[in-house]
Amino acid sequence: MPLTPAIAEWAPQPLRDRVVIVTGGAQGVGRGIAQAVLGAGGSVMLADLDADAGKACLKEWALPERAAFQRADVVNERSVQALVKATLKRFGRIDGLVNNAGIASAHGTPLAAMTLAEWQRRLSSLHGAFLCSKHALPALREHDGAIINIASTRAWQSEADSEAYAAAKGGLVAFTHALALSEGPDVRVNSISPGWITTDAWQGPARRRTPTLSRRDHAQHPVGRVGQPEDIGALAVFLLSDLSGFITGQDHVVDGGMTRKMIYAE
Repeated sequence: MPLTPAIAEWAPQPLRDRVVIVTGGAQGVGRGIAQAVLGAGGSVMLADLDADAGKACLKEWALPERAAFQRADVVNERSVQALVKATLKRFGRIDGLVNNAGIASAHGTPLAAMTLAEWQRRLSSLHGAFLCSKHALPALREHDGAIINIASTRAWQSEADSEAYAAAKGGLVAFTHALALSEGPDVRVNSISPGWITTDAWQGPARRRTPTLSRRDHAQHPVGRVGQPEDIGALAVFLLSDLSGFITGQDHVVDGGMTRKMIYAE
């Protein structure tokens, strides 16, 4: 008798009973990812340097059983160890890690004038991904976990005076596929490269404001609009869940098609 593939039902909440650490999770894209995880049924440990923004998230969400906050500096190894320990104490497990924390601005000092200290500081997202992955991996291996590194389309294209940012984000893409090979099949590792994502409405309460975007801003994107943190959150849920069980070591560009658009000087 021939085998007949069955129609599989889709889980309504694909991250139910999963625990995810989101670094830089109290605002911007990180908050968008954290809220998506909560919406998908998961629990979140927010890690951020901004304690006021982190506490504001917990107050606004009002989900004390599924959301917690830990002030953490991802380039400080002791702070990262404390974050992992706090997550395990609070939730008992770690199923996912989203390495999102880092400097948001792409533009820095021109290279000839940049100090080594500034260069190192601007590589913080890469250093943080290393430290957080290193210390979360033992717990992630226990539950067939997943890691997402938040890179950027700046890993693939640049503007002037953005060498350090591009190096950090390009490094995250390479770190992703290397770690995927090292940790497979126990842990899957992918990266997301966002394009233009407007985060004005996703900051801490004191800095929150309505985005000011022009028709031209939206029209630059083949999809007809600038991106939102929810766009990154939706993909993050997919990559953290069993729905993406055959995907690892990949970079996923989420930019409304902008990097596929040919631009000519007229």
